[in-house]
Amino acid sequence: MRLLLDEMYSDAIAAQLRARGHDVVAVTERPELRNLGDEELLRLMAGEERVIVTENAAHFVPFFTTLLTEGERCHGLLLTSNESMPRRSDTIGLFVSVLLRELEARPQADALRDQIVWLGP
Repeated sequence: MRLLLDEMYSDAIAAQLRARGHDVVAVTERPELRNLGDEELLRLMAGEERVIVTENAAHFVPFFTTLLTEGERCHGLLLTSNESMPRRSDTIGLFVSVLLRELEARPQADALRDQIVWLGP
């Protein structure tokens, strides 16, 4: 499984997961992805076969549902909550361990195709 971390996440998370052999990038590392709309990002990442990791369920889930209803494929969403997984410099290790757990549990490229999964510690 390949991941894209939405812009609210530290690129240090992506770097640590890459150091462990996983294909993970952050929006903040790819200037062409910054300031894209969520629907456009979802479509683009489907083309790249990347699962999007985001806290922005309010925007992504409706777009995701609409795309599936229209017959388009989505590569998947991994959702987090700032309540159960706060985004701070001292929780980068938490994000790395939770995402590593998901990556190791689902090594297939299309493991989350057309699926949404909520993450927690």
